[in-house]
Amino acid sequence: MSNKVLTYRLRTFINATHAVHWQGVQGVAHPHTWELILDIQPMTYPQPMKFEDIETVINDSIAVFSGEFLNTVAPFDDINPTLENFAEVLFDILTTALLKISCQLLDLSVGESPTRFINIALAQD
Repeated sequence: MSNKVLTYRLRTFINATHAVHWQGVQGVAHPHTWELILDIQPMTYPQPMKFEDIETVINDSIAVFSGEFLNTVAPFDDINPTLENFAEVLFDILTTALLKISCQLLDLSVGESPTRFINIALAQD
């Protein structure tokens, strides 16, 4: 019999604006509805978790970016708010937050449009 892994998949959105710096010049500020798709593994398996508990942690963790101009929100007041950098920052924030409820973030996809996504996954040993 094979080992099974239970993974929760959640989707949420952040409405925020950014302006990317290219070759030392800041581009035009423009809005996105950033889509986040998270694959999360509970460390409590086989005990089920409430989706609401996971969603609360996620929403509380990303609220700082909601409705904001990312270029003025830390750490993007120091780093370029590209899709790649935004995804990396979100991955780190969410990883830390989810550990508090005994969950591990395995995979995060961040999309700036329906056709453009970046994916970051926990490295496999």
